[in-house]
Amino acid sequence: MKLLRQSSPDPQQLALQLDFFSSDFSSQPKVDHPAPERTPGSLLPSLPLSNGDANAPIPHGKRRVHVGEHILDYTLVRSKRRSIGFMIDDDGLRITAPKWVTLTEIENAICEKQRWIFTKLNERREHSARRLQPQMEWRDGATLPYLGHDITLRILGTQAAGIAYNADTKELTVCLPGAAAERQLKDRVQGWLQLEAKRIFAERLPVYAEKLNVSYQSFALSSAMTQWGSCTADGKIRLNWRLIHFALPLIDYVIAHELSHLREMNHSPRFWATVQSVFPEFVAAKKALRDHAPETLPIF
Repeated sequence: MKLLRQSSPDPQQLALQLDFFSSDFSSQPKVDHPAPERTPGSLLPSLPLSNGDANAPIPHGKRRVHVGEHILDYTLVRSKRRSIGFMIDDDGLRITAPKWVTLTEIENAICEKQRWIFTKLNERREHSARRLQPQMEWRDGATLPYLGHDITLRILGTQAAGIAYNADTKELTVCLPGAAAERQLKDRVQGWLQLEAKRIFAERLPVYAEKLNVSYQSFALSSAMTQWGSCTADGKIRLNWRLIHFALPLIDYVIAHELSHLREMNHSPRFWATVQSVFPEFVAAKKALRDHAPETLPIF
């Protein structure tokens, strides 16, 4: 989430945005660990190894350490910085450390940070696995997410144009000429999803505006590639139409988040307390949006 200002601050243009797809770990900030004091006897404890192949070749440019039951390969970069930095990127764990810090001290720091390291490595692995999932095929019988559930796409070959959703069977029927191109099908489905998003947002915004005792000036759909929503100081709300893919509680969280900015135009503790006052489950919703991989959504 970012506070955006023009070079000449204008209160009418001040905007706060709710970022999405932040599971891009390569852009995550480094987590710094203060360089340890160099005291005699500060040794890495003896750690048992019960899985993995300790005899496997160490990749070029990497170092290897045993941490609990794991074998951990990492890249070490020496620098003039005054602390030990940890980062997870496409190449795994990368550590930046001052030139004077010993390997023993670095490996002690790895042990202390092992929970964070393995959590982030697992998240990265899951993220990469989702990226390998096959993309949706635009054909009869395909499924796509709508309000947190998969619905089935039905294509009816006819000269009459139309689209209809059956909530009982969870089927979206699209009428198209037999020679219609895939682009026409995508445009028809996207148009329907955007209309649904506008309808549902229009229903939910007043609910949370009343709870927060705030008034918004207007709202519009957004197709932003980096934000779920935004709010300006003069009450203009923008909500990403692709929220329609998610369950209603996640939509409500984004709406509550943006409307809360009309009371606190920041991301201070008071802001989050405001969000929590109307949406107590905001932490879980925030994590669900942050962890969701963009590759699992249909490409239009």
